[in-house]
Amino acid sequence: MEVEQRLWDGVLEMTKAAQERGTDPLIWAMQLSSSLAAAGVSLPSVELAEVLVSSICWSNNVPIAWKFLERALTIRVVPPMLVLALLSTRVIPSRRRYPGAYRLYMELLKRYAFSLPSLINGPNYQEIMESISDVLQFSQILGVQSSEPGLLVVEFIFAMIWELLDASLDDEGLLELTTEKQSRWPTRGQDMEIDYLGSFEGKKMERHAALSKINTVMAVEMIGEFFRNKVTSRILYLARRNMPMHWECFIQHLRLLAANSSSLRSSKNTSPEELLQLTSDTRILLSRECKTNSQHFHAVTARSPMSSAGQCHGTVRSALWLPIDIYLEDIMDGSQVRDTSAAETLMGLVKSLQALNQTTWQDAFLGLWTAALRLVQRERNSSEGPVPRLDTCLCMLLSIATLAVVNIIEEEEITLISETERSSISQRKDIKSEGKRRQDLVSSLQRLDDFEGLLTPPPPASSLANQAAAKAMMFLSGLTVGSGHLDVMTLNDLPLNCSGNLRHLIVEACIARNVLDTSAYLWPGYVKGRCNQIPRSISGQTPGWSSLMKGSPLTPQMVSALVSTPATSLAEIERMYEIAISGTDEEKISAATVFCGTSLSRGWNIQEHTALFIVRLLSPAVPTGFSGSDSHLIGYAPFLNVLLVGISYIDCIQIISLHGLVPQLAAALMPICEVFGSCPPNMSWTLNTGEEISAHAVFSNAFTLLLKLWRFDQPPLEHVMGDVTPVGSPLTPEYLLLARNSQLASCEKSKNPYKTNRYSRLAYPSSRAPIFMDSFPKLKRWHRQHQECIASTLSALVPGNPVHQIVEALLNMIFRKINKGGQPLTPTTSGSSASSTSGTEDSSLRLKIPAWDILEAVPFVLDAALTACAHGRLSPRELTTGLKDLADFLPASLATIVSYFAAEVTRGLWKPAFMNGTDWPSPAANLSIIEQQIKKIVAATGVNVPCLSIGGSSSVTLPLPLAALVSLTITFKLDRATDRYLNLVGPALSHLGIGCPWPCMPIIAALWAQKVKRWSDFLVFSASQTVFHHNSDAAVQLLRVCFTAALGLNSSSVGSNGGVGALLGHGFGSHFTGGISAVAPGILYLRVHRAVRNVMFMTEEIVSLLMHTVKDIANSGLPKEKIEKLKKTKYNMKYGQVSLAAAMTQVKTAASLAASLVWITGGLTLVQSLIKETLPSWFISVHGSDPNGEESRGMVAMLGGYALAYFTVFSGVFAWGVDSASPAYIRRPKVLGKHLEFLASALDGKISLGCNKATWKAYVTGYVSLMVGCTPKWMLEVDVEVLKRVSKGLKQWNEEELALALLGISGIRAMGAAAEMIIGSGF
Repeated sequence: MEVEQRLWDGVLEMTKAAQERGTDPLIWAMQLSSSLAAAGVSLPSVELAEVLVSSICWSNNVPIAWKFLERALTIRVVPPMLVLALLSTRVIPSRRRYPGAYRLYMELLKRYAFSLPSLINGPNYQEIMESISDVLQFSQILGVQSSEPGLLVVEFIFAMIWELLDASLDDEGLLELTTEKQSRWPTRGQDMEIDYLGSFEGKKMERHAALSKINTVMAVEMIGEFFRNKVTSRILYLARRNMPMHWECFIQHLRLLAANSSSLRSSKNTSPEELLQLTSDTRILLSRECKTNSQHFHAVTARSPMSSAGQCHGTVRSALWLPIDIYLEDIMDGSQVRDTSAAETLMGLVKSLQALNQTTWQDAFLGLWTAALRLVQRERNSSEGPVPRLDTCLCMLLSIATLAVVNIIEEEEITLISETERSSISQRKDIKSEGKRRQDLVSSLQRLDDFEGLLTPPPPASSLANQAAAKAMMFLSGLTVGSGHLDVMTLNDLPLNCSGNLRHLIVEACIARNVLDTSAYLWPGYVKGRCNQIPRSISGQTPGWSSLMKGSPLTPQMVSALVSTPATSLAEIERMYEIAISGTDEEKISAATVFCGTSLSRGWNIQEHTALFIVRLLSPAVPTGFSGSDSHLIGYAPFLNVLLVGISYIDCIQIISLHGLVPQLAAALMPICEVFGSCPPNMSWTLNTGEEISAHAVFSNAFTLLLKLWRFDQPPLEHVMGDVTPVGSPLTPEYLLLARNSQLASCEKSKNPYKTNRYSRLAYPSSRAPIFMDSFPKLKRWHRQHQECIASTLSALVPGNPVHQIVEALLNMIFRKINKGGQPLTPTTSGSSASSTSGTEDSSLRLKIPAWDILEAVPFVLDAALTACAHGRLSPRELTTGLKDLADFLPASLATIVSYFAAEVTRGLWKPAFMNGTDWPSPAANLSIIEQQIKKIVAATGVNVPCLSIGGSSSVTLPLPLAALVSLTITFKLDRATDRYLNLVGPALSHLGIGCPWPCMPIIAALWAQKVKRWSDFLVFSASQTVFHHNSDAAVQLLRVCFTAALGLNSSSVGSNGGVGALLGHGFGSHFTGGISAVAPGILYLRVHRAVRNVMFMTEEIVSLLMHTVKDIANSGLPKEKIEKLKKTKYNMKYGQVSLAAAMTQVKTAASLAASLVWITGGLTLVQSLIKETLPSWFISVHGSDPNGEESRGMVAMLGGYALAYFTVFSGVFAWGVDSASPAYIRRPKVLGKHLEFLASALDGKISLGCNKATWKAYVTGYVSLMVGCTPKWMLEVDVEVLKRVSKGLKQWNEEELALALLGISGIRAMGAAAEMIIGSGF
């Protein structure tokens, strides 16, 4: 240290002597450089900079000293940026005492602050930047703990301009007007202003004052220079993007300067308006516009508003929202129950498409509304089947889609509220409480009037639509609009032209959720009737919701009215909930009945509340003062049974599923099953109607409802077949409980004030503690037995044990006629069974046992019965009758019947049953017709499956267990009471038949079509799934037709114009006289894709079809023969080609379709497999090209790369979302990081690619461009070193702008690398 001190003392002495001699500054600088080099000091020297600046400030503040310093800077003896940092901390606080020094500092700043390339490319870069950080105290002031030199460069530029800004504000007395009242930078000295002003006199003081004013103007102009300079402006953009809190403070100071600075107004170089423009958020500094081929890509990704043309089911612009149509149609599958909210999924989907399509929110909302309207219109004329869908479709339009829009609007307004809370009081008045999205919603609903063909309500909704229109007319007439008027108005009361449509219902749904107000009634054309047509004197007091709110009792007439009329407000349904909680027993049952009425099925304005209230009511609180060993649930048996029966129908379950309440419903049902399944059947209750219900009945209703919530009915084929690749985990009781626990935990942690307050305070669960399967030992034991039944054959029963005795009792009960005087059906040892006659007599006594014990014995009963039938000891008719008696005795046993028979079918151990009409029911009367119709459906779609056998089969057989199951199902009567049981067995029977060899499924369809002729079309359509299960090529053909139809590439295809209409058509049904009509290919695929055995195979095929489609797009979809013919004409250079912009639009549509199909087919798991495995394998593999080489070069190769880029990003946003709102986003960093690592390794040359180079380049540039422009938040989750490698590879391709944009959006970790690229490229 002493040696160093002597060295720097010598430097000061040398400098002092040179000053005294008047030595030329350049000579002094050269001598200094030589002496320091001789002393082994590395140049530029950090220590020398500190010595020279300390000498000048302020013991040697003379002109010659500043000249010496300037020469030292010129020859780089000292680092310029460090000198500027050192001077800023000394000169700016003392600028009023030393205005000349401040002027010289700004001259040096103007000369050297922009010479950043010499800094990053020069010696001692790291050391210099660390010294600057220490001098300016970045870690304390900016809070960024990093020593990365590039990041410190950003902070340095930011600090330099911010210091000038605050100094200028202070000079003009404006700093006191800021929120902080002072600068975070050292802009003021420690001495009082009067201390140094007193040392000046007269003209000298005037000169100081004048120079200070000039300095302030110069400082303001320097701020403008930093924003005008291409390099520093982009560096400041990095600060704006990655240090938002600091930037917000800085920009507030700058706006204050622009609004009030006299120096800025007096400047000739910079105006307030220009300064604000230079710093505005709309100024794009990191553009996605890139050179070479990627410019074509960006041209197509530019924003283009949705065309208002085409108001039918399919339009060209509707292709932008095609994934919404596909999702909505897929989720309508009645056999599927989902554990997540459809509104949340739909919200993520709309946000993703809005980002990728670069549209306004107005267009995005309009795309959602029209897609949901198309769904309803497709359903209005569909064929009848066992699963009604119209109420579910209306739920999707008027409740789920509305909630998705509400979530999107509230998301923006929550952000605005957060900004308001962070802002100063003076700034809050500039922040609006309502976001732009709310106004975009209004505009989208106003534009809906242009889609008149989609707005016609289906008949069940017509009266409610008319009431909505009447409500608006009443509002305009000056009447008080309440449900009271609407309760008593009939269709005869309405004016003739008061006809409502679906837009009226959508508007009412939005008003109910507070995203619209009644000003919507004033929209042009919204009300078409005259106000004076509304009847002003409505007499009579008709029972209804208004009467209830006024205190009317729940009479039978009132209950009937409330069941048939949906509630319209949360207050009404809350009132009913309070009655259900605290009313008399009779009132509670009436309230339960009302909850399960039209308020659930068609109360779209409050549907989510109704469903949630029902779930809460199924978990009643323990009454005050309750004591006893039995569960308190037993006392609620009649009340619970009304709810269980009321929501057990498939359409109600679908509505609850769409609202994401399945996990909570399952958690409410499990205690009911556990308690009532443990009660003896002699425990019963008599209702007011005289009906008696037993514990077995309550248990069966709860248990069968519970089983509809998870995939118990999935055929065991998935578990035992080696060639099947299951995707994801089917819902199980354990999973549903985990999902329930997660939902309540996330609600507890939610910081969203809207979502936590949106639901009624009454609906909060009494207990939010986690629940696990161990709390339900009986249910857990049954589930384990259920799984064992699927996995292996039953083990032998030990004679005499309790289960064996129950088995004998059950067999004696259900086969009592056969057992009289005959041999027992159970395989027992000699002497193990008493007389069968005596067994029959006391079987009913022995079966007075809990339901769980009976269910444990049922598999053995079924095994014995099936064995007896196979060996001729039991006729098929007797077997069927016995099974029906068993199901009637304990309906819950249907679940075990299904699982046991399904398992036995897949084992293939039973002899076939001949469906000849003698032993088993015969399908001969219509089997041939069913087979022909199946082939007609498949062929009309464009799929050729030559192996379908039509008739000609001498013997029609089914596996014995399947024959028994289908025979059992057709014994059920078709009424409301048995619907809930048929809907439990029906999906299982269908799944099982699809997996069996041809013609098992046609036989099942034929037998059921004989029973219910009006379901014939539905049954044929369902049976066609078996074709695609057994023939993977048929599934590929169907996918090919979907691409062709959606893009309109083949004039011979269904719907030659392409779009949503060609892909999804107008639903399914016999729209033509004389038989079943052709089905749109998309509809068919969405109904059959769950039957495809290997979905991983489907992913590879979708990629292949996408690339084939790209070639067709490039050739305008013309057949090969025509292309060859056109080649030979004088137009051979343009054969079949389309414009690049049109081709890119088609490519994007094809990619969105491909991504939708992958996501729908396999969900998150399949998308992640695609990105991690399938796509890298495709790029590595060698792909053949056509002999003419046209596929491997030019337009086709480039379009193929862009198609894959869109495909990958579409798939990712569907699965993960564009932000962190979706729960699935937690899996995104790993998968995305792995894919970008693959890209980086390929760009580095570490991986050899087999694909075309043009395709690869287009893919990489397109993929990165989409992420930069549409999913910037993704990059914050990726390892910055991987991003740097990708960026480096892009730069080697002359894609500097794109490389920079990638780093620019990747957060503060990549900010340094981005800054260095900006400086290195000079742009």
